[in-house]
Amino acid sequence: MRLLHTSDWHVGRTFHGADTLDALADALGAIAGIVRDRGVDAVLVAGDVYDSAMPAGRHVEALTLALGEIRAAGAEIVLASGNHDSAARLGANAGFARAGGLHLSTLALEPESWRVELADEHGPVHVFAVPYLEPVALRSSLPEAGIASQDDAIAWAMAAVRASLAGSPARSVVLAHCFAAGVAAPEDDAPRDITAGGLDVVPASRFEGVDYVALGHLHSRQELSRSVRYSGAPLHYSFKERSPLRGGWLVDLDADGLAEVEWVDLPVPRQLTTIEGELDALLADARLEGTEEHWIRARLTDRVRPMDAMRRLRARWPHAAEVQWLGGDDLPAIEVRARLARRSEAEVVGDFLEHVRAGAGATDAEAELVRDGLARAVAAESAQ
Repeated sequence: MRLLHTSDWHVGRTFHGADTLDALADALGAIAGIVRDRGVDAVLVAGDVYDSAMPAGRHVEALTLALGEIRAAGAEIVLASGNHDSAARLGANAGFARAGGLHLSTLALEPESWRVELADEHGPVHVFAVPYLEPVALRSSLPEAGIASQDDAIAWAMAAVRASLAGSPARSVVLAHCFAAGVAAPEDDAPRDITAGGLDVVPASRFEGVDYVALGHLHSRQELSRSVRYSGAPLHYSFKERSPLRGGWLVDLDADGLAEVEWVDLPVPRQLTTIEGELDALLADARLEGTEEHWIRARLTDRVRPMDAMRRLRARWPHAAEVQWLGGDDLPAIEVRARLARRSEAEVVGDFLEHVRAGAGATDAEAELVRDGLARAVAAESAQ
């Protein structure tokens, strides 16, 4: 059996205010082409299908078209909800969709609904599409399970997966949307809201016992082990994303389990390029020829802040997206903003309490209340 591991489509997301829907449609159309050309049996989407819990109508239409093209190319689709998705909206009509080869997994409290049964000439393959697990929601619904963190939530989920496999042995694949141990620091390559409500690091060892683990949440490909990987997003959505490549993992299963994993590229419509120097020198720099159609982040070192820097940059680079002035008195402010951008909401609240209390930060009990409150807000938004 041949599977294509993808994740984090984020339909509806912008890049520094620029619409990305047409570029994403091309990337998802390329997935349909890979299905046809490489004989893919099933496409896996490990969470964050939409960028918002309330996607616009045109974003729903774009996703519907992309899923239809993939199905027409010959692959089934297994799709799990992520922390950006509304599980209720994404999972609407899941029962009808399953009959057409689209398997939507959004019910966090119903492990029996996660299993998708596929088969090839060697027998069954069970794909467990674990939806995003919010620890606070699980803790309130399953108080006996003792779930206090994302690690606990994944441990609970994997216990359910192993119990299912014990009763019905098969080759197995798990989809999960989380931050797993052994990969890049989350502030370098992931949305910072992953930490809201205690969504913390999950040891890779939690996933032992299955043939392949298709992870989502980080936007660049990463390999924790031969059988545990992130595919990353199909487009670049931030200058923080470290990998210039976009694509997915082609996963082959034979009679004994995992046989081979191969990276397949998706088209990159616009490269990310960071340029640094004085504005006039950058505009005249012949070494930057060929970058005019890239997304540009300009880090300006002029001693005096240049006037109309973005307008002047866009005369050469129409897709200049970000300007930072590294000189003068703004340098400390830039550093402060950068530090704040790497902090979770809970950390920002903790810093505020420390400031107004003359150095006395939140107690452990207060910090737990803050985490729970933020997590409940995220869960309420996702359920709308």
